[in-house]
Order: sequence, then C-alpha cells, then structure tokens
Amino acid sequence: MVLPQTDTITAVDKQQIKQASNAALASILNLTFLPGIAFIWLILAIKNMPPNSISHYHAKLGIKLNIIAFIALGVVSVLMVILGGFESAWTWVYVITYFTFVHTTFIILAVWALTRAWSGLKLR
Repeated sequence: MVLPQTDTITAVDKQQIKQASNAALASILNLTFLPGIAFIWLILAIKNMPPNSISHYHAKLGIKLNIIAFIALGVVSVLMVILGGFESAWTWVYVITYFTFVHTTFIILAVWALTRAWSGLKLR
C-alpha cells in the first residue's frame, strides 16, 4: 500500500534551505570566481542565521573550507619561493599539482556541500 505523500516542508524550512544553498554557493564562488568577495558575504551572512540551523551549518562549513584552502594556497606559495623562486621550472610543477589535486578537491567538497544544502541535509 502506498501512502499519499504530504508536503511537510514549512516556509521556515524552505527559507533555511535557501540560505544554506546560498552559503554553499558562496563557498564555491570564493574558491573559483569571486575570491574574497564571496568570503566576506559568508562572514556577514552567518551573523543573520539561527545558530543551530542548516543554513548556519553550511555557512560555517563554507568558511572553514575556504580558510583551509587559503592556508593550503599559502603553503604552496611559500614552497615555491623557498624551493626555487618564480624562475624555476619546478614552480610550474607545484602550481599545476596544487590546482590539479588540492584545489580541485576543495571545489568538489564545496559542490558536494551545495547538493546536500539543496536537500536540506548536512555533509555527514
């Protein structure tokens, strides 16, 4: 027997999902097209979100993910300068390896978080 499906998502839930989706999208934008600007939006947006909501979770996740990506980029930049400078051929090895493996991983995590936010779920 198939039970009729009812729409149990309330207006508050829809608003939380929209805010969570916007936060996850801002995280992706910070990693790709709008670095810095999208991060500032995340910082400002998290202040207007209820502390235990799904939107707060995704905003906090986006902030953490982008801070870790920033630190990783800083480590690679320092390694480039220490291990040969900008004239070394190895510089391109570091840059291409970073963007191929590390930065792509951050973007994939952010896209995964966006799809989970669309569903109103956490990343776990």
